[in-house]
Amino acid sequence: MDKDRPHLREDEVYLGNARLPTAAATRSKFARLFTDPSFAWRALRYACGMPVRMQTEDRRVLESVIFPYLAALPKIHNVLFVGCDWYTKHYGRTFFKSKNYWTIDFSAKAQKFGAPQHVHAPLEQLAQYFPEAYFDLIICNGVYGFGLDAPEQCEAAFQQCYLRLASGGYFAFGWNDIPARDPVPLAQIAAFDRFQRHTVPPLGSWRYLTDTPYRHTYDFYRK
Repeated sequence: MDKDRPHLREDEVYLGNARLPTAAATRSKFARLFTDPSFAWRALRYACGMPVRMQTEDRRVLESVIFPYLAALPKIHNVLFVGCDWYTKHYGRTFFKSKNYWTIDFSAKAQKFGAPQHVHAPLEQLAQYFPEAYFDLIICNGVYGFGLDAPEQCEAAFQQCYLRLASGGYFAFGWNDIPARDPVPLAQIAAFDRFQRHTVPPLGSWRYLTDTPYRHTYDFYRK
């Protein structure tokens, strides 16, 4: 994966090829501590080791609808979450505390945001760390189009996700449906053909488009 993969921060929006900063992004963090009460509150929570959530619609859907549904599915024990940042640090203890929860990210800097059980590696190298059929659930959100860009990378990564899933296991995939973040049309990735589409009852479909300018979309599959 690209070592310069950008992370979408709460104070930024991706639209087309542009990274569009909000007014908050033009101020220093120090200045925001004294002028932005919501930022100061989040900084305090983070410093105290408390959950800090990204206030975007796609994250609201993920955290209030998708996670509770997935965590409550029967026979979900081994879980892998792909891609770590400050807003994912609390996911294990908040949403999957009764599970055998793992995280993976290609960047060494992301390890501090990962679970106690964390792997520093690109997704396409899963076979080096886990046996086949190990996971009951893999969640890959915000990685495709943010470093996982080349056709061969995508094929290898999603093929590994399929192989590491147990029979009947679930694969949740989040991506931005805009040209700048859809580098390899999903219809051309053969690895997806091995999965079966899975309808999530709370969302009413196997694919759900959130109300975001970057058209963040969630797809759900089952092995």
